[in-house]
Amino acid sequence: GLNFIDLMVRQGNIDNPPKTPLVPGFECSGIVEALGDSVKGFEIGDRVMAFVNYNAWAEVVCTPVEFVYKIPDDMNFSEAAAFPMNFVTAYMMLFEVANLREGMSVLVHSAGGGVGQAVAQLCSTIPNVTVFGTASSFKHEAIKNSVTHLFDRNADYVQEVKRISVDGVDIVLDCLCGENTGKGLSLLKPLGTYILYGSSNMVTGETKSFFSFAKSWWQVEKINPIKLYEENKVIAGFSLLNLLFKQNRGGLVKGVMDKLLNLYNSKKIKPVVDSLWALEEVKEAMQRIHDRGNIGKLILDVEKAPTPLMANDSTETSEAGEEEEDHEGDNENKERMPFIQ
Repeated sequence: GLNFIDLMVRQGNIDNPPKTPLVPGFECSGIVEALGDSVKGFEIGDRVMAFVNYNAWAEVVCTPVEFVYKIPDDMNFSEAAAFPMNFVTAYMMLFEVANLREGMSVLVHSAGGGVGQAVAQLCSTIPNVTVFGTASSFKHEAIKNSVTHLFDRNADYVQEVKRISVDGVDIVLDCLCGENTGKGLSLLKPLGTYILYGSSNMVTGETKSFFSFAKSWWQVEKINPIKLYEENKVIAGFSLLNLLFKQNRGGLVKGVMDKLLNLYNSKKIKPVVDSLWALEEVKEAMQRIHDRGNIGKLILDVEKAPTPLMANDSTETSEAGEEEEDHEGDNENKERMPFIQ
């Protein structure tokens, strides 16, 4: 699985990244080829999906058994590689941190991404939950049926939400950070919960930008605990990778995975796979996430041959909405066309 956190690792936007050279990636699916001496419950040949503390983007992966789960019979390998990070993150934020219940309302940013689509599906398992989503306008047609109300990511979504729900929302799930922190807190109803689970606004260019980092940090609402007390609001953070690999909560996550697999087997949730890419195409795959072009999850498929480069006949639209001209003879502006699910 390819996640936005992988872009942040590449740019050095995370604390204490491992020294290079390193193999990125935190989740994968495959077939068990070998077992440790004390491993029980798995056999060679089992179809599995797993969390990995780096090194997932490889043909052979080794990880502790507590991070490995069997794949349901009717789930394919690409869906399995798209499942763990997105659905566990979405489930734990909604049900473990925010205590989602019938009749509540949720605002989720990047509604077209892997976590956003998982949030929308999980909300649909609870009666009368209203989901407000923000996404780039070109994604709206594809995802409009997954959320209740959909707004352009560049629009004034605070006023749009308040126009529909004067009191605001019960839960805000923020993967953007920066100025959206204050906006999210302002939208919370009393006893509402704001959860920060990413900071993608810090990734604006091809390399780490200290200006973008400083700007995003400066825009974050300075939290006053007394104000939280007076307004009856909750602010929280969630990092699945820290929970797994630094805080030793693999057992808790396993319980969540069991619940999620029951929901999958009941056909109530299903991972959304955007596209499959060969390992050699990782640059183009990461660019698609960087440009927020994906709907659902991008998968690196070790068995897929690279797609031949194709001339890009039309202009590309950047995240800012400005057209970037194709320069003749420049290989950097040739585009690989992946197999789209």
